[in-house]
Amino acid sequence: MTFQEIVNILETQFADLEMAADEKNPQPVLSIPANQIAAVCQFLHGHDQLYFDYLACITAIDNGPGAATMEVIYNLTSIPYGHDLTLKIVFPRNTADQSLPTVPTVSHIWRTADWHEREAFDLFGIHFTDHPDLRRILLPEDWQGHPLRKDYTVQDRYHGIYVNYEDGPKLE
Repeated sequence: MTFQEIVNILETQFADLEMAADEKNPQPVLSIPANQIAAVCQFLHGHDQLYFDYLACITAIDNGPGAATMEVIYNLTSIPYGHDLTLKIVFPRNTADQSLPTVPTVSHIWRTADWHEREAFDLFGIHFTDHPDLRRILLPEDWQGHPLRKDYTVQDRYHGIYVNYEDGPKLE
């Protein structure tokens, strides 16, 4: 099934959903509203002709304070039918005095999303609503900040260990 055929099925099912297809790159991407990601993914997983049974990856992107947006990209595959789809959501980035940005979880659709979403939470500070176990996966629970954000400031020490080597002891 082609990318356009998949988009046509989604446009029929979600008639009032604002979608944008980007086919100029080798891997076409379908952008959808962040608040609809779970509903669209549930449909893609359950539809007889599509059956996207494999979530290969979830990737997060911080576009920085200037753009004031973040993105989450979902790479889906239908193993039985041999077709792929990349979905993208773009949402407002939070500032230091705001709570973390939130998007719905898809972990109830694909179990592997549990770990992917935890990684995005840990490194980017994206909160996935209704996630069953949203906690850090790579960094210690008491780590300060989210290191892959564009405005992340490295703490000088963590439990007495130098983290920011520029401020640590000088080796001569």
